Amino acid sequence: MQVVKYVFQPHGDERGQLVALEEFRDIPFKIKRVYYMYDTKQGVTRGFHAHKSLEQILICIHGGCKVLLDNGYEKKVVPLEKPYEGLYVSNNMWREMFDFTSDAVLMVLASEVYDENDYIRDYEEFKKNVEDTNEH
Repeated sequence: MQVVKYVFQPHGDERGQLVALEEFRDIPFKIKRVYYMYDTKQGVTRGFHAHKSLEQILICIHGGCKVLLDNGYEKKVVPLEKPYEGLYVSNNMWREMFDFTSDAVLMVLASEVYDENDYIRDYEEFKKNVEDTNEH
């Protein structure tokens, strides 16, 4: 499994840093939804799902966390701890976010608006979907 991370260009001086993100320039898709997680309690794992068509970029804009990516055949744990680095998560990719620092803020840029029908929340259903997709 290839892990794709985007390193965004920080702009700054003695006043601080700024990172600007533009769809199709810095982000490989049209951004239709942005959300973020914070105040995640110690020991909590989030995610536990995949998407049928949605693509995402995960950016830990403050603090840090880890992301387990699972394509149905291989699993990788990816640390996110730089506010100028984004992790690309494709469709048909199971994800679990964990090991959040107490100050972590995880922002997600999504290619589609929220649609419950796009979620795969059962791991066995996810595995079957991966097998069915790869047979065609």
